[in-house]
Amino acid sequence: MLKSILLNDIVAVAKEAGDAIMEIYSRDFTVDYKDDKSPLTEADTKSNEIICNALTQLYPTIPILSEENKAAPYSERKNWEYFWLIDPIDGTKEFIKKNGEFTVNIALIHKNTPVLGVVYAPALGDMYRAKKDEGAYKNGQKLPLKTNATPEKKLFVVASKSHLSEETQAFIDALESDNIEQVSKGSSLKLCMVAEGSADIYPRLAPTMEWDTGAADAVVREAGKMTYQFESNEPMIYNKENLLNPWFVVKGK
Repeated sequence: MLKSILLNDIVAVAKEAGDAIMEIYSRDFTVDYKDDKSPLTEADTKSNEIICNALTQLYPTIPILSEENKAAPYSERKNWEYFWLIDPIDGTKEFIKKNGEFTVNIALIHKNTPVLGVVYAPALGDMYRAKKDEGAYKNGQKLPLKTNATPEKKLFVVASKSHLSEETQAFIDALESDNIEQVSKGSSLKLCMVAEGSADIYPRLAPTMEWDTGAADAVVREAGKMTYQFESNEPMIYNKENLLNPWFVVKGK
């Protein structure tokens, strides 16, 4: 199945969604709020429509799990061998603030593991892509772009811009390095920063959902890094009965 999926097709879908998002981004738009108080804009809805329609046309036999669609019951999902995992706009708060740090996330999950991922930041013009055993790339350059040879002397840590928890900050404060440089970033760009090597570690001791991480996690893994569950130190898994992620840490192996 994976061999038959063309990564360039998925990149094109992400770009089409990104173009539609940027048209809305460039003008005034309304913000609604979902039952869980998270924001929703017409850009989320439009991006979701474009991605779901395109993937259904390209690969009609592969089911879709999207933040903006009603999820199939676990009794049905647990039997999926492959499925698309989508966040039409990851970082809606950053989109509303117009700081550019939001992404289109499209992942392909095989059983419980991300095997393909496209993360597109349309306002920044950055495209991350990865497919199992084919490497990870940012704008055509193979990842990682750089490696920190002396993390004990200086450690680059990235954390959430809008959701930095006390537990995450305590974890960062306890890291062993002579000099810890901490930066904040929105959306799944944080995982991508570890994949590319501009950050050494991304701890997230706060809630996220599977669609927030799936696509970037594929990029992380193909760049030779890993997203570890915080408590078990095992790789993150997907298509759980509860789609809430555990706390996690993204870093080199």
